[in-house]
This record gives sequence, structure tokens and C-alpha cells, in this order.
Amino acid sequence: MGSTRPVHIYVDGSCGENRNVTSDTKAGWGFCVISEDTGSGNGKGSLLTESFGQVVTNPDEEGFLGAEVGSNNTAELSAIAHALRWVILEEVGAAILMSDSTYALNIASGIWEAKANQELARRVSSLWKEVSGQIVLSGEHVPAHTGHRWNERADHLAFRAMKGDSPLPLQFWKPGKR
Repeated sequence: MGSTRPVHIYVDGSCGENRNVTSDTKAGWGFCVISEDTGSGNGKGSLLTESFGQVVTNPDEEGFLGAEVGSNNTAELSAIAHALRWVILEEVGAAILMSDSTYALNIASGIWEAKANQELARRVSSLWKEVSGQIVLSGEHVPAHTGHRWNERADHLAFRAMKGDSPLPLQFWKPGKR
């Protein structure tokens, strides 16, 4: 890829039962990478790729990043981690992570310190530092559930992953449709 024009990466997490969470609580993450995005929410830009999965809380399972429980916060942080791994593999020149979670962005970028799920927070923060040492990386907050096409797509991916379902293909999906 190598372009210096930033890609926008919309990340989101989902947890259906976000109270009294445990390691058995289902949570999902998703991200979509958009080129030529204006950030205005009107759906401009082209989908380059998307990815999704469930939050892994078992240290013995593949994909474990350090989450102790399935929760919205661990799902948001997992989405950022997977997006940053994608950035490393694809060698993009610049990236803007778009998230509706100020908490996750501030933990990832090192502005805040995590009180829970510290291993996951350390791994995500370490990935952020690694990526920002190689490319121009920034994070921006986008309001949740406001009809922003790409943020809604990331939400859809995370929600379907949490449920254990495949997402709808982009051509059949409409913003706001979980």
C-alpha cells in the first residue's frame, strides 16, 4: 500500500450483556478500512477490507490478547488491536483510527491508564506505540449510532461477531442494520 494519504479505520466493539461480565460473556469486535474517506459520515470512500471476531478470554486459545472478560471495553480495545495489526501487515503510510469509544482511544494511545484488563491494555498500547513509530497514526472520536455509514458498518461487524453470526455482505447491508 505505502500511500501517505491516510486510510480511515473504523473500529467498534459489542457486548450484549455488559453487566456483571465474566470470561464467558460474549463480546465481538470489528473494523473496516476505508480509502478516500472524508470523515463526514456520508459514506464517501471505498471499503478496502474489513475484519471481525469474538473477544478471546482464554489464554490458551489462539487470538488471546489479554482480555480477562468479555465486555464492551475489551471488545473496543480488541478492535483497535486487530486494526493496528492490519496496519503493520499492510504497510500503510498513515492511518486514522475512528472509534466511538473515547475510553478505548485514550487507553490505546497512552493518555489514560487502564484499571482493568491491564494485560490487554498493555498490548494495545504497545501496538499503538509500535505503529506510531513507523507511520503517522492518530485517533478520532466519532459519535455512536448517528447513521455514520462506516461507523455503523464497524458496529454491524462487531455485533454479528458477538452473536456468532456472519455479517451481511456490504451490498445487502444498510447503515443502522445490526
